Amino acid sequence: MGHREDLLEGAKECLVEKGFVRTTARDIVKASGANLASIGYHYGSKDALLTQAFIALVEEWGDRFTAGVTGEGGSLERFRSVWDGVHAGHEKSGPIWAASMEVALTRERLPELRALLAASQGEGRKGLVSMFTGVPEEQVTEDELRTTGAFYQALLNGFMLQWLFDPESAASPAELTEGMRRAAEAMAKAPAAEAAAAKPDAG
Repeated sequence: MGHREDLLEGAKECLVEKGFVRTTARDIVKASGANLASIGYHYGSKDALLTQAFIALVEEWGDRFTAGVTGEGGSLERFRSVWDGVHAGHEKSGPIWAASMEVALTRERLPELRALLAASQGEGRKGLVSMFTGVPEEQVTEDELRTTGAFYQALLNGFMLQWLFDPESAASPAELTEGMRRAAEAMAKAPAAEAAAAKPDAG
């Protein structure tokens, strides 16, 4: 591997061990064996490098279980299958999600890093839409990113936050799937109930 790849691997290691805030450029240099100047040369800044490392970690996390996802796209079976995969790897992926929460809570302290991560959200949402629906990433539309993608992203962030906060009380994949089924069922019933209520009394 060259310096660019070495830096990326070193940054990934540092993210898992120390998170975004506590990782310094010297930490990355020590972990990668590269030199300090090469960070700027290859990535522009430490924050840009850490962002690329975060994206790479998330992609690796997704690749670990995507191949094992079953069920027709959009079905409850597939929904459950995706969450089974997320849950199976939650201990290894915990540091990744803790790092992203860390950045979200820093507010104005890390403006460049926050902006870089925000700009990468589209790719993350695209992967989630593809994972849950079976639609190839290149076919996911901007509207789907803003709606379905944002929805699945909110579910994922909430699911991981529950496990980071208290694994004992966090929802299981089965419970999350049943919650989705009940919510969808209630929403499907609502229009029929509203239409019935709006009908004039035949008597």
